[in-house]
Amino acid sequence: MTTVRKLIVEVVEAHNLQPKDGHGTSSPYVVVDFYGQRKRTQTVHRDLNPTWNDRLEFTVGGPSDVLGDMLELDVYHDRRIGPSRRNNFLGRIRLNSSQFVRKGEEALIFFPLEKKNFFSWIQGEIGLRIYYVDEVVPPPTPPPPAVEEVKDEKEKEKEQPPEAPAVSEPPPPSGEPAAPEEEKKTDTDTTSAKPPSEPSPAPPAEAAPPVEEPAPPPPLENIPEAAKEPEPEVSENPVDPPPEPTPPDTENEANPPEVVPSPEVRLQTVSIPESKLAGINPARPIYRQPMPDNLNFSSDLSERISNERSTYDLVEKMHYLFVRVVKARYLPTKGSPVVEIAVSSNQVRTKPARKSNFFEWDQTFAFGRESPELASTLDVSVLDVPSSSSNSDPTDDVVGKFLGGVCFDVTEIPLRDPPDSPLAPQWYRLEGNGSRNGDLMLATWIGTQADESFSDAWKTDTAGNISSRSKIYLSPKLWYLRATVIEAQDILPVTALRESSFLVKAHLGFQVLQTKISVSRNGSPSWNEDLIFVAAEPFGDHLVFSLENQNRQSKESPVLGIARIPLATIERRVDDRKVLSRWFGLEDAVDEKKIYKGRIHLRLCFDGGYHVMDEAAHVCSDFRPTARQLWKPPVGTVELGIIGCKNLLPMKTINGKGSTDAYSVAKYGQKWVRTRTVADNLDPKWNEQYTWKVYDPCTVLTLGVFDSWGVYEMDGSKDPAMVRPDFRIGKARIRISTLETGRVYRNTYPLLLLSPTGVKKMGDIEIAVRFVRAVPTLDLLQVYTQPMMPSMHHIKPLGVFQQEMLRNAASKIVAQHLSRSEPPVRREVVLYMLDVDSHAFCMRKVRANWYRIINVIAGLIDMVRWVEDTRTWKNPTATLLVHALLVMLVWFPDLIFPTLAFYVFVIGAWNYRLRVRDPLPHLCPKISQADAVDRDELDEEFDTVPSSRSAEVVRARYDKLRTLGARVQTLLGDLATQGERLQALVTWRDPRATGIFVGLCFVVAVLMYLVPTKMVAMATGFYYLRHPMFRDRMPPPALNFFRRLPALSDRIM
Repeated sequence: MTTVRKLIVEVVEAHNLQPKDGHGTSSPYVVVDFYGQRKRTQTVHRDLNPTWNDRLEFTVGGPSDVLGDMLELDVYHDRRIGPSRRNNFLGRIRLNSSQFVRKGEEALIFFPLEKKNFFSWIQGEIGLRIYYVDEVVPPPTPPPPAVEEVKDEKEKEKEQPPEAPAVSEPPPPSGEPAAPEEEKKTDTDTTSAKPPSEPSPAPPAEAAPPVEEPAPPPPLENIPEAAKEPEPEVSENPVDPPPEPTPPDTENEANPPEVVPSPEVRLQTVSIPESKLAGINPARPIYRQPMPDNLNFSSDLSERISNERSTYDLVEKMHYLFVRVVKARYLPTKGSPVVEIAVSSNQVRTKPARKSNFFEWDQTFAFGRESPELASTLDVSVLDVPSSSSNSDPTDDVVGKFLGGVCFDVTEIPLRDPPDSPLAPQWYRLEGNGSRNGDLMLATWIGTQADESFSDAWKTDTAGNISSRSKIYLSPKLWYLRATVIEAQDILPVTALRESSFLVKAHLGFQVLQTKISVSRNGSPSWNEDLIFVAAEPFGDHLVFSLENQNRQSKESPVLGIARIPLATIERRVDDRKVLSRWFGLEDAVDEKKIYKGRIHLRLCFDGGYHVMDEAAHVCSDFRPTARQLWKPPVGTVELGIIGCKNLLPMKTINGKGSTDAYSVAKYGQKWVRTRTVADNLDPKWNEQYTWKVYDPCTVLTLGVFDSWGVYEMDGSKDPAMVRPDFRIGKARIRISTLETGRVYRNTYPLLLLSPTGVKKMGDIEIAVRFVRAVPTLDLLQVYTQPMMPSMHHIKPLGVFQQEMLRNAASKIVAQHLSRSEPPVRREVVLYMLDVDSHAFCMRKVRANWYRIINVIAGLIDMVRWVEDTRTWKNPTATLLVHALLVMLVWFPDLIFPTLAFYVFVIGAWNYRLRVRDPLPHLCPKISQADAVDRDELDEEFDTVPSSRSAEVVRARYDKLRTLGARVQTLLGDLATQGERLQALVTWRDPRATGIFVGLCFVVAVLMYLVPTKMVAMATGFYYLRHPMFRDRMPPPALNFFRRLPALSDRIM
C-alpha cells in the first residue's frame, strides 16, 4: 500500500475587502494554484467580510524548478453577480511550500492581501489554514487487457495458451507509440518524479515474471518491508555445511531481495551482469532506499537534519584504517565465535556472533594512522571463545580456539575518500594449521573522519565506549500554553453558601501556577487571569486544574474538584485572535468515580507566535517563533570546525595518573552537536565539522568542552555512586554578526573556568568558523531593520519576571529531553550551555556591570573634558578654530546636522583601521572582573538558594550587602533631589525662587522676539568661550540659584 501526499488549503474567511460592484460591496471568490493544479471556492454574494470555509485539496508531486513549489492565491470579484468594474482583482498572496506543516500543527493565519502591480489598490486580509496529509492509496486493480503494457515476445508466448489465436494489441488511448523494453526500465526509474495524481498501473503480484528471467527493479511502492533495510546478502546455506568438498555457492542463485538502487547507480546496476567465482564471490552491492519525491516539504527532513554532509574543508583530515567485519560461513564450530583484529599495538575483538544462516557481526573498527609505529600488516583472526567468556568487551583478552585468519598488507589497502562509493565487502578464505576453516566476509580500506562508517565505528582514540560517539541532537519543539481561568460555578451546595475564598492551581509536569484568591458569596468565583506554561512536543501530559477553598482558620486548603485536560485537544494559534472558551467539569480528587463537583470556565490555547526562550537574551541563538508557518527563509549558513584542544589540565586521577576524557558540545538554534570523546588525552583532536542554518545574524553560537566519566561507568549501572557528573572545562561564544561573509576564522581561544577558588585557564581550543550568505546582500541588510523578537512579543508582551520563570522551565525541559538520548547529553552540560544561572546575584557581576556603564559614558566624559579645556583656552589654536566653527554654524544653521553626521562618519572610518581583524571576541576575564575577585565573593556566587553556609557567614554577607545598599540609596536620593529641584522651578514651592525664574523667562522671551536668533546664539557662544581672565573662580549665579531650590528630601522620615 502506497501513500499519496496531499496539500489541504482551507479558505476560511476574509476581512475588509475592497468594493468592486459600484454599490459598496463585492462578491468575492478565491482561486488557488499549486503545482499546476487550479481550484476555486464558491462565490459569496455581496459581502466585504466573506466566509467560505471551503476545503481545497491538491496532490503533491516532486519538486519543480519551474513552479518553485509556490502556492498562489488570488481573490476576484465575480462579474456575473450585479454590475462591476473592468478590474475585478481584489488581492493575492504567494506562499512558499517550506511554510506548510503537517496535519495537527495547522493554525488559522490571516495574510494581508498583496498588490499585483504598483498601481493596484488593494486592502484587506484573508484567513487560511494550510497543512498536508498522507493518504493511504489502496493497491491498484489489475488493468484491463486493452491498456496493458507491451510485453516481451517471450513473455507473450509463455502467457498465451497455444490454441488461442494471435490478437494484435491496440495502441494506448493517448496516441503515444508503445514503448520498447529499454524505455520501460527508464520509465520505471522516473516514475517517482511524476505527480502521484497520475500513477501508472502496476501489474499484479501473480503476473510476476518467472525466476529464470530476472525482472527490472520494481517501483518504489512495490518494495516489501524486508527489502527496505540495507542487508548484505541472504543465503539459504546451513550454518555448518561440510567443509569438504567446497559446495557451489547457491547464494546468488536464489531470488535476491527486491531492493531499489539509488538513482545515481541504477542504470549501471541494470546493465552489469552477475558474476560468479569458484568458492568466493564478491558481495552484492547494498543500496539505500531513495526518498519518495513527494516528500518535498522542508518541514519533514530538512529541518530535522538541517545540514548536508559536510565537506570537512575547515578541519584537518585524519586518516584511519577501517575494518568492517560482516559475517562468516563454514566455520567448524557450533558456538558464538569472535573476530580478533590486531594492528600494531592495538588488539580488539568483535561481539559474539549472531546465529542465522551465517555467523554475523556487522561491526566496523577504525584504527588511527597518525602514530608512526603503525605496523605494516593487519591480522584478522576468528576465535572460538567459550560461552562463559563471551561478552561485548572488544578489548577482552580471553584466549580462545583459533579457527583461522587472514593477513593483509597495510600498504596495499585501498584509499577511499568520500564522495566515493562505499567499499563492498568480500569473502576471504580463512587459513590456519594447513587447512581451510571457512570463509570470512569483510572489507578494509583507509579513509578519513568524513567516512559514513566513522560515526558508528569502534575507534582507537575513544576506547570503544558507546557514549563516546559523535551525535547530533535536536531540542524539543517548545510551546507557550496560555490558560485563562475565567470563573467557576456550582462549587458548593446551597446550604453551604457563605463568603468563601477560592483559588485555582494548575499543574503541568513540574510546573505549578495558581491564580489570585477570589472571594465569593454565591459559590461562583471569577478570576479572569492568565497562566502561562511551557509544553514540549509530543504532547503526552495532561493539564490538571484543581479548585481549592482557602480557609483562614486552617492551614490546609481542601480540594473541591479537579479537571484533567489532554494537551492534544488544545487549540493552536499564531496571533492574538480570540479563542473560544469552554466549560470543563470538575471531578472528585479522591474518588475515582466521576462525580460532578461543579464546572470551571477556561480558555486554552497554544501560542505559536512567541519564541520560547531557553537561553539568556544576550546569548540567544534563535529568535524564530514556535509556529513553523511564521518562519522566514534562512539568510545563510554557519560552518564550525572543531579541531581540537591543547594543554588541557588533568580533570581526574585514574590509577594514580592524571587523565582527561574530553568532548565538545556546540549549540545553535534547536540543533546540538557532540563530538566523540577522546579518551585519556590532554591534547585531543576531533577534526569534526558541522553546519547550521542561520535565520538571524545577530545570534550567538555556544561551544563548550567537558570531561566525561562515561568511559569508566558500567553499562546499565543505576548506582548513583557509579554515575558522576561531567566536569566543565571551558566555554567559547561566537557572535554570527561579527563574521565576514565567506571568510574562514581559524583561531585558538583560551578555556577559562570560574570556580570557587578563582578563574583558571584549563587549556586552549582551536576552532574554525565560516559564515556563508545564502540571500542577496540587500536581503541580509534588511534583517537589521526588522524586529528581533516575533510580533506577539510586541502585541502581547510578557513581563520580565514571567519570561525569566518561563526560561528556567524551558531549560529544564530541554535538559530532560536531551538526557534521555543515547548517548545522553548530561543535565549539567545542558544547563551550563544554556547559562541557566546567568541572572543569579553576585557582587562580581554588579561590579562588572558598573564598569561597563563607566566605559559607555567614558566617551561622553571625554567630550565634556574637551569642551572644558577649550573654553579655558588650554589650546588657543583649538579654541580659535572652535570660534570659527561656531560662527559658521550660527550663520548657516542648515549645516549643523550634516556636520554632525560627517563627524560620526569620520570617527567610524578612523576606527575601521583599529578593528579586530583575526581573533574573534571571546570570554574576557578583565571585563568579567574575574581576575581580581575576592574569594568570599566567589564563595557567595557559587552558594545555593537558599544559602547552605553557616549563620555567621550569612550575617557577614548581609551586613556587606547593607553597606552597598546604603551607597545605592544615597545615589538614588541625589538623582531624585535634582529632579525635584527642576519641578520646583514652576511649582511655587519657594515663591521667591519661582518668581525670579518666571520673571527671567519673561525677559528672555521679549529679548528673543526683538533680537535675531543668530545674534543671541553668537553672543551666548562667545560668552561661554570667553578667556579665563574674564571668568570668576566662584560658581556661576545660575548654578547657585539651582542648588538653593527646595526638594522633598527634608520631608522623608
